[in-house]
Amino acid sequence: MLYGLSLLAGIALLTLGGESLIRGAVAGARRVGVSPLLTGLVVVGFGTSAPELVVSIDAAINQQPDIAIGNIVGSNIGNILLILGMCAIICPMAVQPLALRRDGLVVVLASLLFIGLSFGGALGRVDAGIFLAGLVGYLVWAYVSENRQHLPATEMHVSEAEEMTKLPSTGGTIAIALVVGLAMLIGGSQLLLYGAIGLAQAMGISEAVIGLTIVAVGTSLPEMAVSVIAALRRHADVAVGNILGSNIFNLLAILGISAFLQPLPLAPRVAMFDQWVMLGAAGLLVLFLYTGMRLARWEGAALLAGYVAYIALSFTIY
Repeated sequence: MLYGLSLLAGIALLTLGGESLIRGAVAGARRVGVSPLLTGLVVVGFGTSAPELVVSIDAAINQQPDIAIGNIVGSNIGNILLILGMCAIICPMAVQPLALRRDGLVVVLASLLFIGLSFGGALGRVDAGIFLAGLVGYLVWAYVSENRQHLPATEMHVSEAEEMTKLPSTGGTIAIALVVGLAMLIGGSQLLLYGAIGLAQAMGISEAVIGLTIVAVGTSLPEMAVSVIAALRRHADVAVGNILGSNIFNLLAILGISAFLQPLPLAPRVAMFDQWVMLGAAGLLVLFLYTGMRLARWEGAALLAGYVAYIALSFTIY
């Protein structure tokens, strides 16, 4: 009971802290004159991944690599199969292929990069450098290409920034939002890890399974909130772009930072099963988007069914 309550409290704090941090960051970016394009591309992208960042770094520092890696791989799987599946059922999403061609390709390539670098059984500082170099390359490519010409992707990232409403308006309230958000993220990660590890030990489940499922879903709640709101407003490009951007940041930024702080050995089940599910989910999403230029309700249902099957296999065979 104590571990369960700690887990729920940690998820709640991470969700509220992520929301406070992203609103403070977006308001601060607007106040200092950062363009809406850069705000949507970087600030919103990093902001929605803040819970994953804090939890994975905390787990890496405390030598809990199964949770650090499981959180990222599980979040990327859940982002596509669970969140986008749910969004497509709420509202079928017609998208502009040109707006998502780059990010869809980068998600697949980043997943392949993860599989290639983890082939030796662990992620070290050299691997971290490759991830972070890939992140810098992606951000430069995205910003330069979108800033030079009028692309649908530009409108998508600008819309991501504009989706954020009710922002703090003064310097003091922005600072408070940032400090409170960061404090809640740190406190939430501690509670989440305490509850997750205790629950895993009490139930005889590996930390990898807990990290890939419960922790991953808990840290993905900001992405879920942004995407569901965008789907309800029929802003399909924002919903899909938010998920693709989050998955890119998760792999290149968060794993890069975590592996730089502490080498991360790969759990055997992740090597055998989960990383391939992550790659398959990314490939399936890109296939759906490219072939029909939309994510239909039946495709959303297929994604959700895939996530149910994944969870069932995670707690049984694997």
